[in-house]
Amino acid sequence: MPCCDPLGLCQYQTSKLVRIQSVRLGSLKWSLNGAILLFICIMMLWNRKYQEFDLVVSSVTTKVKGVAQTRLTGVGNLLWDVADYSGSSQDRNSFFVMTNVIVTKNQKQGKCAEVPSKGRLCRSDQDCEEGAWDQQSHGIQTGSCIRFDVMKKTCEVSAWCPIETQTNPPRPALLAAAENFTVLIKNNIRFPAFNFIRRNILPQMNDAYLRSCHRANDSLCPIFRLGDMVREAGEKFSDMAVEGGVIGIQIKWDCNLDRLMQRCLPRYSFRRLDERESNKTLYPGLNFRFAKYNTVNGVEERTLYKAFGIRFDIMVFGQAGKFSFIQLIIYIGSTLSYYALTTVLIDWLLETSCYSADVGQNYSERKVESVPDSQQCILCVSYVDEEKLRLVKRSRKKSLQNIKPMSVLPRKNQSRKLQTFLSPLQDSGHLRAALCLLQPDVNADAQPPQDQKPTPDPKRRQPGWCKCGCCTSSALPQEELCCRRSDGACIASSPPFRRLVLDRWLLQAVLLYQDPLSPPAGGAQPAALRHCAYRQFISWRFGFPPDDSHPVIPSCCVQRIREEYPSPDGRYSGFRPVRTVSVPTRNNG
Repeated sequence: MPCCDPLGLCQYQTSKLVRIQSVRLGSLKWSLNGAILLFICIMMLWNRKYQEFDLVVSSVTTKVKGVAQTRLTGVGNLLWDVADYSGSSQDRNSFFVMTNVIVTKNQKQGKCAEVPSKGRLCRSDQDCEEGAWDQQSHGIQTGSCIRFDVMKKTCEVSAWCPIETQTNPPRPALLAAAENFTVLIKNNIRFPAFNFIRRNILPQMNDAYLRSCHRANDSLCPIFRLGDMVREAGEKFSDMAVEGGVIGIQIKWDCNLDRLMQRCLPRYSFRRLDERESNKTLYPGLNFRFAKYNTVNGVEERTLYKAFGIRFDIMVFGQAGKFSFIQLIIYIGSTLSYYALTTVLIDWLLETSCYSADVGQNYSERKVESVPDSQQCILCVSYVDEEKLRLVKRSRKKSLQNIKPMSVLPRKNQSRKLQTFLSPLQDSGHLRAALCLLQPDVNADAQPPQDQKPTPDPKRRQPGWCKCGCCTSSALPQEELCCRRSDGACIASSPPFRRLVLDRWLLQAVLLYQDPLSPPAGGAQPAALRHCAYRQFISWRFGFPPDDSHPVIPSCCVQRIREEYPSPDGRYSGFRPVRTVSVPTRNNG
């Protein structure tokens, strides 16, 4: 359709379909379509593709409960409540519980020996630089080298003295009783698109329920035991409590807001978020320092705590869905392409001959139409001693007689004379068939005798590619074609060739049939008769050539036609490819 043709906008084009009458193929088709429909319905219900979804917006608050008592060397018994083990502040959507501690009491600001470590020993004051410090220092050096103990000397520093000397946390953890602490998690959620609000403490949960609920019996209980959460994360609380770590509390909301299937409840899961291989990490676990200050005799003192513990991070995610007609239509439209799998599978069965070789060949011929490239010239060759057509590529160097064919196809001849007689409007070859029926003494499809080879003209030099002895040499490789594949009689010397191709009366009748308003048949020019004879030969020997191919007339036949209807000046146009079209195209004009 031309782009500039406005009438083309009023046209509609559809694909070509091939209908095969088969119970097996029909049953296979509907079975596959049924299986695809069942799969689509299951996936639609399972994934709720008919709904519109919105992501959750949430806020979280926590309340930890529990009391523990520990005994520290040099300190005595200490009682720990929420204010002691929860830290001074809590991050957003997380809380911290102390499980182990190193305590350094009665620290005052002064001067004392630095704690010895790798490369931090000294021998004299020259090894110490006044005012220096580094990341591992507990204070600022004074420039003096003093004795740390009987065996070691370190640089003197201005710091909180005595300096914390213990580096490894106690084993077992001092606050191992934190395993039985509990936490109440309050989670409020909202889905803005649906204006839906809910929290994890459901309306039917009263004060009595919260005092007695336990996750072992009720998965919706919002009160959690710390030891149970660590265990569900795949860890052991007594081991994790020594150096600390991070546990993730995941709250998932998957809500269906449709009235008939309304459900919106939280699901809790737990996992460890930090590196569990503590002995392989540089700084294992989780710890931080804080101090408690007081004044003794007018001097400020402090107690330093290095706290090890577990931080619980609460992560809320989820979505809510509600029926949407638009989403349903979009899903149905996107799944219609799945039905193409049925066509692909059945086409594969037919084309690979897994179903039936005859049916597959007939199906391919009717459905697939080969269209060569515009720069490629496909020639169609027919030999008198073969009942097939050869398709070859045009060559500028090699003789057409010797080119290996691309494919070999059966010849669709015009032997059904009665059928062509009853529908004479297809082409001029049908008129020839009708005339043959009126003259039963001529066998139009008869083959020339196979054992009688004409005597070659001694004046004519026979080319090497000629098999009938009547061809002439040519400078064009595409004209170097004989009527035979093997040695034998020439078709140009046979009676059918004279009656069906060269007969002047027949050619004049064909020309008059094609153009009823042309001059009288007796006044036809030799050029018109010659070209009409070419067309008669193609219609006789090629039948219906494959689409987009160029029938080639053998050299001997061309020479015989030119001898019968010569050009007055002795000049001929030579080989000019003529592309054929399909039969329906010719019927439509």
